[in-house]
Amino acid sequence: MKTSSRTKQCSRCGTSLTCGPEAGEDSCWCARFPAVMPLDFSQDCQCPACLAESIAARIEELRSRHSLAEMVRLAAPYRNSELVRGLDYTIEEGLMIFSGWYHLKRGSCCGNGCRHCPYPESDRR
Repeated sequence: MKTSSRTKQCSRCGTSLTCGPEAGEDSCWCARFPAVMPLDFSQDCQCPACLAESIAARIEELRSRHSLAEMVRLAAPYRNSELVRGLDYTIEEGLMIFSGWYHLKRGSCCGNGCRHCPYPESDRR
């Protein structure tokens, strides 16, 4: 059964957000984020910016404990997903800067000398 969207407050910053599927959508906007966070039912929803920040921190934590190959496997299901600002990229001086997560989703080094490239020098083109 589909639930309707409702207005809530972000549990981190207090910003107003819409939780649940919008009209014509099958799932909430947050479903496009990678499912890498441990379930924590003691916390409520977060706004897109806070959720991106929380997930980016979780991904960095996972990167410190897992091999590059494991992280590429974790990212693979999200390879063709919509880019999420704050998670896949940031904007600096009008330029899009891709994150390490974006590069993991890509699955290999592009050879452009990216700032957040997670691949070792020996794997770079």
